[in-house]
Amino acid sequence: MPNFPKTEAEVVSLAQSIINGITDNPDFPAPPVTPVALQASLNTFIGSRDAQTAAYAAAEQSTDVKQGDYEALITEMKMMLRYAEDAVHGDDSKLSALNWGARRGKTPLAVPGQVRLLQVAQQVEGRLTLRWKKPIEGGSPSYYKIERRERTAGGWVLAGTASITEITLTNQERGKDLEYQIIAANKAGDGPPSNRVTVVL
Repeated sequence: MPNFPKTEAEVVSLAQSIINGITDNPDFPAPPVTPVALQASLNTFIGSRDAQTAAYAAAEQSTDVKQGDYEALITEMKMMLRYAEDAVHGDDSKLSALNWGARRGKTPLAVPGQVRLLQVAQQVEGRLTLRWKKPIEGGSPSYYKIERRERTAGGWVLAGTASITEITLTNQERGKDLEYQIIAANKAGDGPPSNRVTVVL
């Protein structure tokens, strides 16, 4: 048994076939819905569908018109505000009449906060994957410095950098107690070191 169609176009096509078939075929003498009534229902639906299509087109056109008017309004407002700022030499007390104020300087970039929850995600011979959480305070990090040192001796050295909160380091020294820490950095400087993790590869 065939499946009832799912798309509007298929339903309209099947409806027309039913109307034509019932009308032209004496094998269907007393249908529960007359071909005339079904044709009327089909015509009503087609009219509603066409009206909806026209409404969608009109809505898209009106949206485009509104957006254009909105952008024109913003352009003119900005011109007026720049004029007002120049006219009163950035005097906040006078610009307050326009519910406006003098231009503020850019907020300086802050140093990132402390990287959180550094942990060893995976380790095998000479290979180490570290994972951490970004700082919740300070400026936004541009990248992360991964530092390493031998636990019993030596200072911190750069082991790699990452732009995301995970890194896999290869060719790490084996058989030694190694400590790792992460530092978030941006143009303003370096944040404080994260917690440290110790591994022996």
